[in-house]
Amino acid sequence: MHWDDLRVFLAVAREGSISGGARRLNVQHSTVSRRLLQLEKDLGTRLLERKPSGYELTEAGEELKRSASRMELEFLDCEGALGRQDSQLCGDLHVTAINNMASSILMPMFARFSAAHPGIKLHIEVSNKYVSLADRQADIAIRLTNTPLDTLIGARLTTVASTVYGSRTYLKELRASGQPPRWLGVDCCDFHHNWTQQACPDHDHQFFVDDTLLTVAALEQGLGLAYLPCFMGDSNAGLERYCAPDPSFDLGLWLLYHPDLRRTRRIQTFREHMLAEVAGQAALFEGNQPSPGPAH
Repeated sequence: MHWDDLRVFLAVAREGSISGGARRLNVQHSTVSRRLLQLEKDLGTRLLERKPSGYELTEAGEELKRSASRMELEFLDCEGALGRQDSQLCGDLHVTAINNMASSILMPMFARFSAAHPGIKLHIEVSNKYVSLADRQADIAIRLTNTPLDTLIGARLTTVASTVYGSRTYLKELRASGQPPRWLGVDCCDFHHNWTQQACPDHDHQFFVDDTLLTVAALEQGLGLAYLPCFMGDSNAGLERYCAPDPSFDLGLWLLYHPDLRRTRRIQTFREHMLAEVAGQAALFEGNQPSPGPAH
């Protein structure tokens, strides 16, 4: 067996499909399929069974996954040890982050890391859902939580404050009218959904959104009020705070990875880079940066 073939098998086993494994490895579907067939031929046994929902591992496949995962850890451990002796950083680094951060405040930080370390192939993957770091669906996850999994390690980058925002025009009209505010119905995450339910318990929403970037666009159109992280609301000249941030809504921004990767040099380098970068934007994340002036 060759390690490259096992790496292909692991990608398919973890993604649950040949197409998913191909995307993960950035190779052609036909290449993955051909290598899997050759591996099964070399081993003389079936590793995968095709099901309506995708591929499932056979008993032999499950055993090979356990063995290949152990080999992968040995490889990573060796890579980390050798990497500490090498001045050049190289290899793939998969980072998953939530959409509203990855596409805004974090992107310049990612870009500076990539420029500083051209040997690293940085993959930024957007997901607001659970990602299994144990199954190497990503190397690093950047997540908002106050209860990170105790099976992971990493660093708390900062505190992210949130509050209620509306367009400047809408808030001016609202204060002049004395009428109850309109609230957007939001399903972008459990945090904003639950906070909105507390603020608007009758659930009388006329307009609904399921993404924070859509929330911003709807607020800009004067469609009502909604919760936003302060790093988004305070950066938008067309929006204004409806009230001060409530500390009970503060969330930790964590950079998390699996303990097996703790000695991988590119993981540690990225961790230190993000700690320094986020520290420079702490006031914006924590809601302590003044809002921009009224739009003209």
